[in-house]
Amino acid sequence: MHLRLAVTTLLLTSALSAGAVLPAAAAPAASGAPASAQPTVHDILGHLPDDIVAGALIRQDGVGTAAGPVTADAYLRAGSVTKAFTNTVVLQLIAEHRIDLDAPARRYVPRVLPEAYDGVTVHHLLDHTSGLPKPAPTPGPADGPGWQLRSVTPEGLLRASFAAATGTPPEPGFEQQYNGLNSFVLGLIVEKVTGHSFTTELERRIIRPLRLRHTSLPAADDSTIPSPHAEVYVEGQDVTEQSPYPWAEGGMISTAADLDRFTTALFRGRLLPPAEQKLVFEVPVAANGRDNKNCSGPTACYSIGGLMRYQLPDGEEVWGKTGSRPGWDNGFFATRDLRHRLVYSLNPTGAGDDLPYIRALIDAAFTA
Repeated sequence: MHLRLAVTTLLLTSALSAGAVLPAAAAPAASGAPASAQPTVHDILGHLPDDIVAGALIRQDGVGTAAGPVTADAYLRAGSVTKAFTNTVVLQLIAEHRIDLDAPARRYVPRVLPEAYDGVTVHHLLDHTSGLPKPAPTPGPADGPGWQLRSVTPEGLLRASFAAATGTPPEPGFEQQYNGLNSFVLGLIVEKVTGHSFTTELERRIIRPLRLRHTSLPAADDSTIPSPHAEVYVEGQDVTEQSPYPWAEGGMISTAADLDRFTTALFRGRLLPPAEQKLVFEVPVAANGRDNKNCSGPTACYSIGGLMRYQLPDGEEVWGKTGSRPGWDNGFFATRDLRHRLVYSLNPTGAGDDLPYIRALIDAAFTA
């Protein structure tokens, strides 16, 4: 199944922290209920598709459903959801004493990181307190037709990013700044210490053991996505097939069911020994998120395990990860005890901001 969309890439976590409110027309109170009643996920999906979201698939507590011309079993480009998988692989290697959590990252990849970043440890990369520079621009519509098929190597992106950096790097460990470069470096460290490709280690350690039969990290020259899937357009150009250059940072393809299975295994400690399992939910205390647009308030919100801590309106915390690629805005969240779980994937039209919908879906799934 295909879905023709006009899309723009959006930063999900900013809205999750900004307290956006879903437009009333998108999720009115259920029939016969007070106007102030918390809408359910079913209520929200019942008013889709609309001008802003042309399709959505949801998996709530193990049950999948969809709205619009997309099926609940559709494949999706996971985007930064990949980071949770990457951090898990690294934590497994830490448990095996093949990577030292507090060792300088340059010990493993001296040719990747300049000497100015000698103080950056693996720990800093995992919880986004490394202070690495802003990523260099990657291919986009401004680059002309075919931009979505152009590939950027991890090494090339890192070189360009360091070359464009100005000033003295900040001292690592004191401020959390969400940065995809951290994941590229982590992926290269995995390759260095194992002697295998990152994809091989991802498959051997997570994908095959959990039987994630619909999850993959495509090769750099593989722009395809299995069916069923959404067919997406950016500025009138079909970008359904696109380069998976985000790699260990955001290149995975998956399904809601597979992401739900991964979430359950990770939270239950099936992927890590007890010592490393504790790190999955460990957020840096000393580091602040004052200038981190992805965290609300002055505190950090990203854990060593690559997860995001998100506070619901009633004060309860859930954990998960968001991710975007052109045409897909996705995420998974769950309570620590797995009492409730949510995986979502929206297909924005580009006509408006779909981030309030995401906020509403998460709040509805965990507070209704």
